[in-house]
Amino acid sequence: MNYLAHSFLTFSDGQIVGQFLADFIRNRERFSFPKGIQDGITLHRAIDTFTDSHPAVHEAKKVFAPLVRLYAGAFVDVSMDYFVANDLNLNSLKGWKKHSVKVYRVLNEHHEYLPENFTRMLEKMEEGDWLYNYRYEKNIGYSMRNVLNKAKYLHTDIPVHEAFLKNKNFLQECYDDFFPDLIEHAKGINALLQLEN
Repeated sequence: MNYLAHSFLTFSDGQIVGQFLADFIRNRERFSFPKGIQDGITLHRAIDTFTDSHPAVHEAKKVFAPLVRLYAGAFVDVSMDYFVANDLNLNSLKGWKKHSVKVYRVLNEHHEYLPENFTRMLEKMEEGDWLYNYRYEKNIGYSMRNVLNKAKYLHTDIPVHEAFLKNKNFLQECYDDFFPDLIEHAKGINALLQLEN
């Protein structure tokens, strides 16, 4: 899952921070953070594991695999944020805007825990309001281009965004089959984390 989905599947401010930090720290470093942030890191990793094993996600990867092979999962993650951002059963447009503002505020309030490379990204994220603007096709295109730019073995002109647009209805079906299951899984993981407190 990508940034919006991870930020949505949180149950406390600390978990928001942990969900974003998870990809920026080594696993052993998680114990240096407060418990709430540790819970967010644990939740992030549980979400990723569940996502990677879900049948609907395996189907969605088939859209991108012929173009990017092992990187298909990264493009599915970006695609799913588009569908999350447009899912008005999860949140209203006003609610998604409010959610985005809250996430930026919480992250900035916990700046002492953020590594420098994440802080630089956060500035760009907030400036461009990435979380809210994932609802637009062109912004998903920008995100996919960023993945291509960062990937070591992919050419930057691979038409992944075109594949997304061409297969959007199919990817929507995959999202519909997958995301309700992920929500329930995240709730279950959170319930277990709360038992540890």
